[in-house]
Amino acid sequence: MAKKPKHGKLDTSIVVNKKARFDYHLDDTYEAGIVLSGWEVKSIRQKKIQLVDSYVVLKDGEAWLVGALITPLDTASTHVVADPKRDRKLLLQRKELAKLFAITQQKGHSCVATKIYWKKHLIKCKIALARGKKEFDKRAATKEKEWNIEKQRLFRLNKR
Repeated sequence: MAKKPKHGKLDTSIVVNKKARFDYHLDDTYEAGIVLSGWEVKSIRQKKIQLVDSYVVLKDGEAWLVGALITPLDTASTHVVADPKRDRKLLLQRKELAKLFAITQQKGHSCVATKIYWKKHLIKCKIALARGKKEFDKRAATKEKEWNIEKQRLFRLNKR
């Protein structure tokens, strides 16, 4: 079992898509359930999942997670033909689906998966509405991140 952090909450995240935060401006976030088969749950428990190139497609009034790679375990998927890159259905409320569909129809907006985590005994996916960053936005974000790290170092040195 994982250790409890000092602030009292367990870290329930399975995988985080750090590239999404680097490539996009993330606006609204939504929590969605995922339709998974048994071997996928076993693989996710072993953290054999990647969200790097995944995104959410909205079609026929449903949301689908596309491009998420769940590597099958050798022991868990012996009797099943496992497709590691198959599209997985996301479970959202109708109002949320309508809002996502309306916003993603606008130019420059898309929907990406940012995190997969445990919520009690269920596996949830956090998705976010995203606007693409330009190259100069990425440089500015990197510069600001480096400055914050340097600022923390300076504060630590001054306290001593």
